Amino acid sequence: MKANERDNLLRQLAARFQNHLQRHRDLAWPDVQQRLPAQSDALKSLLAMEAGGGEPDVIGRDAASDVILFWDCCAESPRERRSLCYDRAALDSRKENKPKGSAVDAAAAIGAALLTEEQYRHLQTLGEFDTKTSSRISTPADVRKLGGALFGDRRFGRVFVYHNGAESYYAARGFRVLLRV
Repeated sequence: MKANERDNLLRQLAARFQNHLQRHRDLAWPDVQQRLPAQSDALKSLLAMEAGGGEPDVIGRDAASDVILFWDCCAESPRERRSLCYDRAALDSRKENKPKGSAVDAAAAIGAALLTEEQYRHLQTLGEFDTKTSSRISTPADVRKLGGALFGDRRFGRVFVYHNGAESYYAARGFRVLLRV
């Protein structure tokens, strides 16, 4: 990563951190920033999250590991990460009208992971997200084995988690990721 890209990214992250202090009440930006320069893979992932429209922000710290958690905090599902089926198996199973890829593969390509249902519900306590779109979330193996995949959104003042076929894809359904730094 070029120095100017890194500096611009750090400025964006710092500004977002300051603008949304309610997401990370127990952290200060200098504590977060000191970890980033030494982690080039994390910086590349954060840059990819930003480029995909995810607006990554710190949502807290994992108490057990002392890892800083960045999640996609854009109001709606990241625009550049929509119209994907759930995983490679779902993509391979489509005979016609295949999407450009899968959410699981795209998340792995940027070095991140899909939010779990629990994490998605926690995100929704930090603001109102996916009021017009929906976001795929990590699907438990027992659901995936039966051909399903989960997604969530916020409608009517409530957070909903739904299911549909893993091979389906929609223009208003993307995915959100988390990154541990």
